[in-house]
Amino acid sequence: MIIQPKTRGFICTTAHPEGCALQVQRQIDYVKSQPAITGPKNVLVVGASTGYGLASRIVSSFASGANTVGVYFDKAAEGARTASAGWYNSAAFEQAAQEAGVKSFSIVGDAFSDEIKAKTIDLIRTELGQIDLVVYSVASPRRTHPKTGETFSSVIKPLGETYTNKTVNFHSGEVTTAVIEPATEDELRQTIAVMGGEDWQMWIDELQQAGVLAETATTVAYSYIGPEITHAVYREGTIGAAKNDLEATAQRLNKQLGTAGGRAYVSVNKALVTQSSSAIPVVPLYISALYKVMKEKGIHEGCIEQMYRLFSERLYGGGETAVDAKGLIRVDDWEMRADVQAEVTQLWANLATENVYELSDLEGYRREFFQLFGFETEGVDYEAEADPIVDIPNLR
Repeated sequence: MIIQPKTRGFICTTAHPEGCALQVQRQIDYVKSQPAITGPKNVLVVGASTGYGLASRIVSSFASGANTVGVYFDKAAEGARTASAGWYNSAAFEQAAQEAGVKSFSIVGDAFSDEIKAKTIDLIRTELGQIDLVVYSVASPRRTHPKTGETFSSVIKPLGETYTNKTVNFHSGEVTTAVIEPATEDELRQTIAVMGGEDWQMWIDELQQAGVLAETATTVAYSYIGPEITHAVYREGTIGAAKNDLEATAQRLNKQLGTAGGRAYVSVNKALVTQSSSAIPVVPLYISALYKVMKEKGIHEGCIEQMYRLFSERLYGGGETAVDAKGLIRVDDWEMRADVQAEVTQLWANLATENVYELSDLEGYRREFFQLFGFETEGVDYEAEADPIVDIPNLR
């Protein structure tokens, strides 16, 4: 079938297998072009099929030669419906890892569930023995609690007061004003339950109790802080409250693992085009302005560059891992440079529909959005027939 992009808001409902595979291969090629990292040997990535999770898995295998287990919730092709982008990404990764002689395994299912945790533990015990790095990179809009059965849904809202600021329809280029009403107490509670640290804690507890977590293991989860422009809807909103919970969990886990030489961190990463960030009002317009500034300064990074820098310079760079006053790893340091933020703020003040393509890299944002799903990728013939049915090697 000929596969074309079909969008619904900030979601693309189709994905192209060849485009996704090429995007994955280019990330692998980047990592292989860099110096090797003396790092982890057996890695679990929870949320492994897209974005920072996928990039973490690629860096682990192709910079450190690590064996990996990837846990993710993606769907295979069915009838006229393509598979999800994460499915195609994972198939490409697994194939490349297999060809490189690196062990890799995929578990598809609800990472929040007891069933998937137990299945993952059994696989680790059988195939790897123990793991020495756990990457927690889950991005989900909802979660069913494995003990209580309650289903929580997250919201992207400010706290306390109505939030008003510029936003953009990145498909049309129209700059408008977003008005977002504040979250209720229950919406806040549910967002923390979905996006906070409880499930990360559960993963580490169960891995440790099962004896499949190495005593000196490292675990890392990902977060974002961002500039004042986005604080009210992000860092000071419902998501920010969830991230605060995630960071508090990291401190608890660091004490829990530290008694035997293990460690736990939250890495604050750069703003990038992801399915999650596309859903947050204001953020796509901010990222578009940020991309323009960082590209002009020659310091722009994508997911793979960020994760290679995290692993090579921070987690496994030798010596003590550099953290800020709150104990956070900051690989958003280039984004948050004073000169970068000053120029972004200046652009922001003048952004409007009439000049958005001139004052920002909105076209780059839009292109990267479609590349998340395997489209608009140089080297792919999108008028040619493509088989949407792709098997994932080592799927358990």
